[in-house]
Amino acid sequence: MSKVRTRYAPSPTGKMHVGNLRSALYEFLIAKHAGGDFMLRIEDTDQERFVEGATEIIYRTLDKAGLRHDEGPDKDGGFGPYVQSERMKTGIYMEYAKELVEKGEAYYCFCDKERLDSLKTEIVEGKEIMMYDKRCLSLTKEEVEQNLAAGKPFVIRQNIPREGTTTFHDELYGDITVENAQLDDMVLIKSDGYPTYNFANVVDDHTMHITHVVRGNEYLSSSPKYQRLYDAFGWESPVYIHLPLITDENHKKLSKRSGHASFEDLLEQGFVTEAVVNYIALLGWSPEENREIFSLEELIEKFDYRRISKSPAVFDMVKLKWMNGEYFKAMEFGKFYGMAEPYLKEAVHKGYDLEKIAAMVKTRIEILPDIAEHVDFFEAVPDYEVSMYAHKKMKTTPESSLEVLRELLPILEAQEDYSNDALYACLCRYVEEKGCKNGYVMWPVRTAVSGKQMTPGGATELMEVLGKEETVARVRAAIVKLEKGL
Repeated sequence: MSKVRTRYAPSPTGKMHVGNLRSALYEFLIAKHAGGDFMLRIEDTDQERFVEGATEIIYRTLDKAGLRHDEGPDKDGGFGPYVQSERMKTGIYMEYAKELVEKGEAYYCFCDKERLDSLKTEIVEGKEIMMYDKRCLSLTKEEVEQNLAAGKPFVIRQNIPREGTTTFHDELYGDITVENAQLDDMVLIKSDGYPTYNFANVVDDHTMHITHVVRGNEYLSSSPKYQRLYDAFGWESPVYIHLPLITDENHKKLSKRSGHASFEDLLEQGFVTEAVVNYIALLGWSPEENREIFSLEELIEKFDYRRISKSPAVFDMVKLKWMNGEYFKAMEFGKFYGMAEPYLKEAVHKGYDLEKIAAMVKTRIEILPDIAEHVDFFEAVPDYEVSMYAHKKMKTTPESSLEVLRELLPILEAQEDYSNDALYACLCRYVEEKGCKNGYVMWPVRTAVSGKQMTPGGATELMEVLGKEETVARVRAAIVKLEKGL
């Protein structure tokens, strides 16, 4: 067998959609699992959709995701140019199109827009398409040459027979056969001289020795036309792998409005790159073993494209957030702090030890913006109801909490060492003297200093960060609040 060679061939039209990133990831994993090469090719022949700066987004996204290409516009592996507009200048597409014309597999079409608009349309797979009537196929060679010499605008069309069928093979869907009558004579070379996406795709894949082509299953309907081109040239077809659709939680197509349409959107929302890549790998593919957390290296080792599902994959934001939280838990603290620091500084301005606060939230957040709601009380105690002091499990009430805080206030005022260990020992001595359980004391203290039912750390951890002056002030304020509320 020849060396496995895959390509990611995006069009520079904006941010990288989740579906596009999955295709790139699967192409990368297929190549690397087999010890092959992963290529980047920029398909910019659709000038109307070209977006300035989009090529840089492609490079940046692949780099962040860890999908290092072996060949591309910046890494010539002997099959360049790797940008279609540059390849066009070599004349490669027109050369191959003319070869098909000579074989009778394609023909010049000189029909103007007015005539094309007058042609009947047909419904194919639920879509209304114009079926060209092959009028220009009947032109003689002399008539074609006269039109060309006169500078008459033209396109080159694929010549697909109206009778019979075309069959192609997909690794997931098996052999698929379609009636040729459903296939239009698609344009190969447009009137501006540019190749169409479909034609350039086939020529480039063959001349670059691509062995496996991964793309969304929306391209299944185009594949018979690809197959006819391969057959017309006498070329061997690549291995086709058409991926299932990715939908949102409501089983609708992902949209920009939903917030999970592009890789950059997800990073801006506070997700970790590795978690996003891990999650996207599982959108349609399932490993043999019952696990979900994989590093990129592990994905390379485990990935088998035969385990890709044909069923639509649901992009579950809740699941992604859970996975992201697992990555935070396992992350080295220094790396986590580097990511969390901007969010901490935005939420806390009082000069507290942000590293200690980061250590508290590290195992409790799922995405970075969650930090604010976990730490906002360090800035100021929010307003809360005294009923929060009632806790069945801790056997506390607002009345018992008031008693505890009154008794603890002078102890906390006298305490000099406000380290977590010293404060915990101090409160434990009080618990022992009072003859109660820890929660009976810790709950009212934590409520007093935070004003929240859920906090990233325990009572003494919070007090250590707040320091003596702030802790005492908050306990005093809690006593006043309880006295007024009872």
